[in-house]
Amino acid sequence: MAYVRPILVIGSLNMDLVARCDHLPRPGQTVFGSDFFTAPGGKGANQAVAAARLGASVTMAGCVGDDQFGRGLLNGLQADGVACETVQQVTRPTGTALITVDDQGANTIVVISGANMACDTALVDRALASLDRPGILLLQHEIPEATNAHAIRAARAAGCFVVLNPAPARAVAPELLPLIDVIAPNETEVAALTGCGDPREAAQRLLARGPRAVLVTLGGDGALYCSRDEVWRCPAVAVQAVDTTAAGDAYIGALAVAQAEERSIPESLGFAAAAAGLAVTRLGAQPSLGTRQEVDEFIALYGALRAVAV
Repeated sequence: MAYVRPILVIGSLNMDLVARCDHLPRPGQTVFGSDFFTAPGGKGANQAVAAARLGASVTMAGCVGDDQFGRGLLNGLQADGVACETVQQVTRPTGTALITVDDQGANTIVVISGANMACDTALVDRALASLDRPGILLLQHEIPEATNAHAIRAARAAGCFVVLNPAPARAVAPELLPLIDVIAPNETEVAALTGCGDPREAAQRLLARGPRAVLVTLGGDGALYCSRDEVWRCPAVAVQAVDTTAAGDAYIGALAVAQAEERSIPESLGFAAAAAGLAVTRLGAQPSLGTRQEVDEFIALYGALRAVAV
């Protein structure tokens, strides 16, 4: 497969500490878990691994601590073929996420940012300079806001295609939105950003603020893609979810790969839906992310999805 553009991910790297239980605890409630495991995670690293396992040329930029978790995360990225020259070790401890998953695959997540907050503008500049040609930049909201702002401006000036996954939800500066090619919140995040509970109306409100396109992921209800000229709706693959952790990252990573291959939007959304559908059938963040062969086999089993105009 010929990749026209490389993918650069600037974002978070966390070690996930995961507990499984029958149901998520209510405030003040203690529940017994069925098992516990650790797994590499962080939205930035998840998206980098998702894209790399699908065959793209991927570079990761971010920060980890000089500790066991940090070394484990770096080793995992390198094993998946992600270029890590711009992942730097800092004195802060590696970021962690405390995750509880119930027997329906729903989860709660608490993130302790740690080293991720050391990701600065100088690192962004080094990462962009490492690209041999303009690529696709993936950003999230788990590094400092000022770093993301600098990355958006610098990447756009360098001719990159900019994708922002605004998770966790926080306001995006109005002057940055016109520099973003695709802003990709989930249903909860787009409501927080716009104050509107209807996904299509919320997407249109966000689109009016300047980005070229808005992609709203809707979990089991699929995804909605809105640009100034068209609106596409793509269903999700009907599977039994085991763990929804990193499903959105699988989706964003696969979408970037499809765009790096210059696929159409309807085809790209269908490919991303398959990658996310496979991910929710497996436990963990990065352990759930499929290879190109696995996603192709999943598509062969469940059928190829394609978005339709609405």
